[in-house]
Amino acid sequence: MKIKIKAHANYSREKIEKISDGEYEIWIKEKPIEGNGNRHIEKFLKGYFNKKCVIVSGFTSKIKFVELLNP
Repeated sequence: MKIKIKAHANYSREKIEKISDGEYEIWIKEKPIEGNGNRHIEKFLKGYFNKKCVIVSGFTSKIKFVELLNP
């Protein structure tokens, strides 16, 4: 299953908000430097969905597409 994420990095607290089916907005504390933000987003989504998450596109963009894999 693929979902669309709008990411906000370097935020004071972390949260996720469902916009619609398959579309989410996420706020993380990590800065988007050298892929640290993307790795943190994958870990954060793994905890939220209880599935392995892999960013498949949007590595340098705020809009990302994430594949949710079976555990």
